[in-house]
Amino acid sequence: MSIKVQGKKVLVAEDEPDIRGLIVFSLEFAGYQVVQAANGEDAIDQAEREQPDLILLDVRMPKLTGYEACEQLKARETTRHIPVVFLSALSQEAEIRYGLGLGGEEYIIKPFAPDELYHRVTAILERLSRQRGK
Repeated sequence: MSIKVQGKKVLVAEDEPDIRGLIVFSLEFAGYQVVQAANGEDAIDQAEREQPDLILLDVRMPKLTGYEACEQLKARETTRHIPVVFLSALSQEAEIRYGLGLGGEEYIIKPFAPDELYHRVTAILERLSRQRGK
C-alpha cells in the first residue's frame, strides 16, 4: 500500500535556515506540501493553524525546544493527534528514549540524506495510515 503524497502536509520546525531549506526543498520536490517554523513557539502556532499530517521537530531550537514543543502539542486537544518526528544531531540512546517517551513517532539522526528523509517520512505516514485504517 502506498500513500498519496500529493496533498499531505508536513510542518518542518528547524531553526537553522540552511537545514530547513534543504528539508523543505526535498519534501516539496517529492510532492509534499510543506509549512515552515523557525522555533518551537512558531511550530505550535503553525500546527494549530495548518493541522499538518506530520510534524518534523528539531530538538534544539530557540524559544521552545523540540521536546517542549512536543509536550505542548500533545497536551492540546487540537494537535495531540498529529504525529511528531524529532530531528537531532544528538544520537545518545537516552535522548532518543526521552523524545519517544514524550510522544514522538520516530527520531531521525542528523545528518541525513534528503532521499532518506523522504523515504522515512513516507514510511511513517504509510504506517500511521494503516494503523488508523485509512
